[in-house]
Formats: sequence, structure tokens, C-alpha cells
Amino acid sequence: MQRVEKPWGYEIIFADTEFYVGKILHIEKDEQLSLQYHEVKDETVYVATGVLELELQEGEELVAHALGPGEARRIVPGTTHRMRALETCDVFEVSTPHLDDVVRLEDRYGREGTSTA
Repeated sequence: MQRVEKPWGYEIIFADTEFYVGKILHIEKDEQLSLQYHEVKDETVYVATGVLELELQEGEELVAHALGPGEARRIVPGTTHRMRALETCDVFEVSTPHLDDVVRLEDRYGREGTSTA
């Protein structure tokens, strides 16, 4: 297993195979991941603890969904999305094999690769 520190908490990569990548995302309360999308990567998020706000593009709008323990949501390729912890939470994320195809549209931490357009 590999732990990677992030500005919003950390992730633990517990599986990285030719078929899927599995991560545990530990997101601190009031922290958020970037507003982003993936061209190819398909993700499913499952909340283990805490409360996660998942914003998903629905038509022309971003719609917020609060997910608690035991709730899951699929994020299909091309869908703009953002995760925010309403309470400190642990989230399982399972996605298609490792692809570095993230396109960040907004990022509160000013990370490299964030679109300015």
C-alpha cells in the first residue's frame, strides 16, 4: 500500500492492477478536491465514514449530492465533479486502470495543471 499526502488529507492506494485502481481518500472536514473531469477514467466512490458532498455535472449545472456512510455514486468519464468533506470522511474510490487524465478546472490549492480558461 502506498500513502500519498494531499493538501486536503491523504490517499492510500491499496490496489493498482491492469483492471482497476483502488484508493482510500481521507478528506478532512471542509476540505475539497479540485473541480475536475476525466476524459477516459471511470470512477465509483463509496463513503465509509463521514459525510461527503459530491458535486456532479447534470446538464449545464453542478448539482450537490450529500452522501453518508454506505452510499455510493458512479462518476462516468467526461462528467465534471468535485468532492468536499462536510465531516471528515473516508471514501473508497475504485476506477479504471491508472490513467493520469485529470483536467482540473478549479483548485483552491493552486496545484499545477489547473486550467485558467
